[in-house]
Amino acid sequence: MRTKSIVLLAPVLAALFVSRASGQAVATSAPITDIRYDVTFTRANAERRQVSTAMTFTVGGTEPVLLSLPEWTPGAYEIDNFARNVANFAAEEAGTALSWDKVDPDTWRVRPRGVGQVTVKFDYLADSLDNANTWARPDFLLFNGTNLFPYAEGRGYDFPASVTVSTEAGWKIVTGMTPAAPRRYSASNYHDLVDMPFFVGQFDVDSAQISGTWVRFASYPVGSVTGVARVAVWEALKRVIPVEAKVFGEVPWTTYSVLQISDPSYSGGSGLEHQNSHVDVLGPGMIASTVMPSLYAHEIFHAWNVKRLRPSDLWPYRYDEEQPTTLLWVSEGITDYYADLAEVRAGIIDAKGFYLATSDKMSQVEVLPPTALEDASLSTWVHPRDGTEYIYYPKGSLAGLLIDIMIRDGSDNHSSLDDVMRTLYNSAYKAGRGFTPDEWWATVTKAANGKSFRDFSARFVDGRQPFPYDQVFPLAGLRLARDTSRVPQLGIASLQDSTGLHVTQVLAESSAAAAGVQPGDQLISVGGFNADDPNWTENFRSRYARQAEGTALPVVIKRDGAQQTLTAHLHFVLRIESRLVEDSRASSKAKRIRAGLLAGTTTP
Repeated sequence: MRTKSIVLLAPVLAALFVSRASGQAVATSAPITDIRYDVTFTRANAERRQVSTAMTFTVGGTEPVLLSLPEWTPGAYEIDNFARNVANFAAEEAGTALSWDKVDPDTWRVRPRGVGQVTVKFDYLADSLDNANTWARPDFLLFNGTNLFPYAEGRGYDFPASVTVSTEAGWKIVTGMTPAAPRRYSASNYHDLVDMPFFVGQFDVDSAQISGTWVRFASYPVGSVTGVARVAVWEALKRVIPVEAKVFGEVPWTTYSVLQISDPSYSGGSGLEHQNSHVDVLGPGMIASTVMPSLYAHEIFHAWNVKRLRPSDLWPYRYDEEQPTTLLWVSEGITDYYADLAEVRAGIIDAKGFYLATSDKMSQVEVLPPTALEDASLSTWVHPRDGTEYIYYPKGSLAGLLIDIMIRDGSDNHSSLDDVMRTLYNSAYKAGRGFTPDEWWATVTKAANGKSFRDFSARFVDGRQPFPYDQVFPLAGLRLARDTSRVPQLGIASLQDSTGLHVTQVLAESSAAAAGVQPGDQLISVGGFNADDPNWTENFRSRYARQAEGTALPVVIKRDGAQQTLTAHLHFVLRIESRLVEDSRASSKAKRIRAGLLAGTTTP
């Protein structure tokens, strides 16, 4: 909550004040107890694309109750201002309306008449197909607790609460929350309450036991993932979860739910992690694609790394303001590294597939402006428009690979990055706290048998120097093979988000520039290839590789809401590509390190 100064007009309106670390005065609610939430979603709600929420609690007097909605959902590092979707707010006590006003944009001040139960109600607009928000269809609802569940401002998050869902008799409910009664669920604190999203309505759901726990797969719409595609989902989950659990030595959940939405309005795919579930939103073309096991592996690994083991800057979560950290490259980038490791260790891809995934990340980083990982971790909150908004994913993944190799080399393959993750999981998360940058590097150094990473951190994590691939990869029996090729180039940089692929940069004197493509345009298709296909660039290059220079090239874009077709002309450039390959001349030690990294083993 972004607080503003409050003028008190009468003693009866007085609220206590506490001080944030910043020294800013923060209004504090009167205490409340016996908190419960009721969520209503029926066909009538669905027609309006709204979900109705009621919050009931007990008050001990007439002091104002200040109720705030979060500004963001942990895992989605952006301010969403969920309060803007609230309508028809009302409060009552003993069936009689109470007066209320706003303290700030996302905080409501309710004035009780005395001891008793107070109920506040509001409708929430459910039209945002985003895994951090709330989205309704005629037969379905996704909602996040950060959108619907207010908390008492300044009273902390350590309070129990229950959630009751009222919906159509034949509709299903899936959530990670603990069942307390039919369609009623409980949480022991607010963090858990808002970290367990819900599917409500008509969808497919089945379950299986994996690593000794029940895992559920829920998919909307009905019939969107069936037959061979559904078998492939379960095969991926059954392979990925055990190898990821091996890194930390335990499965931290009693049940886990994969909640998946497919909708033709969505381009590409995205996931958002939670402690015992994750929500995937996909375009239909993503289903059964080779990308899906990696997406599952990434989001499930987050159940350990960031939902439990996380930087001290994110411990505990706040919901009223940005919560930046310089270590997001560890939480996100190294998670992405482990998604690749999970695939190769589980046999979903082979070693060549792992090298290809790594090479692709190198290519992604190479075309972007030099960016320090610590800077990128902080900047994600403001969404830089130079293409580096999410660079901490591929670049952080590459940093994880280099650190892993250096740990294995320094320890003669007796330790690995797995030991670092497991050590911090036990020493920080299980002690009820986050870890600091110094603690991260000290644990890395200890695992590497005392090897200092101070220079590596200064030059390649806090600094912007190119990664030392040629020095580190040989330590694991790997090398870079560099190929020169003549490839067609449009001349743009782009960024994928939930609404599509957007142009972030147009190179001067490029084919795109000559055609009139501008930064901010949404790219619909190029040369007949839809831009929402994750493989469109490869397919484009393959088809046009043998065409003549200057061949007309239709480029369909959307600008200011209007679609238009521009005509570019095929232009070729010489491109030097680096591929990660095995070094046939590697030493026996380097081969042991390479084998251990791929298999998830160390030398006894």
